This record gives sequence, structure tokens and C-alpha cells, in this order.
Amino acid sequence: MLTKKRTADQMTSATRNQVLSLYMRVFRIARGWQSTLPQETESERQYIVQEAQTLFRQNQQLTDHTSIKKCIDECEARIGIGLHYRNPYPRPLYLPVMGLATQRGRKLKAQQRMRKQAKPVYLQSHDEDN
Repeated sequence: MLTKKRTADQMTSATRNQVLSLYMRVFRIARGWQSTLPQETESERQYIVQEAQTLFRQNQQLTDHTSIKKCIDECEARIGIGLHYRNPYPRPLYLPVMGLATQRGRKLKAQQRMRKQAKPVYLQSHDEDN
């Protein structure tokens, strides 16, 4: 029993360190951010900081390791995509909201399931209406 508690504490400590490391990494990226358009640099830096603060606070109460892992994966994916494309904003999802589905029935459920499955990891924190 004691060993299970220790491994859970160690895993929580490791996860906490990983999350704090990601949080600091995002702020280092924001501090050194250079936009392709010089007049946009400061607004993009502010966006990066505000987005990080919002999402980290929103997920602060998570205790489930799988949901924490999903959030960590999303953060790493957004960092990678943002640095690669030099664009801090999330890339849009190009699927129609309702497509050709009716308001009820199997087509609507299939359309909703397809949208959920097609949603990339870097957009998991965004609602459907964003």
C-alpha cells in the first residue's frame, strides 16, 4: 500500500514538473517571439501569454492522468506548430459545422462524430463555436 502511494506521489511530482516546465517554456517563447510583421509582434506576445494563462488556469484542477496527458500533448503540439509556422494562433479546422445533416437523426450524429474525430490535438481546448 505504501509503495503504491509513493509511486502515485512520484508520478504526480513528475507530472507537476513537466507542466511547470511547459508553462515556463511558453513564457520564454513569448518573451523572445518575433513576428513576421514587426507591428504585430507585441500583440502576438500578449496573445501567447494570455492564452497560456487562460488554458493553464482552466485545467488547473485536473487530477486524471489521462486528461493531464492530453493537455500536455496539446500544449506541445501548439508550441511545435506555432514555432514551425511562426504563427501563435491555432490553425482552423476546415469542416462545415453541420454539413448536409438534418437537425435530427443518424446523419446529424454521424456528422458530430466525424467532427469530434477530425479535431486535431492542438484544438482540443477550443469549443465547437470557436
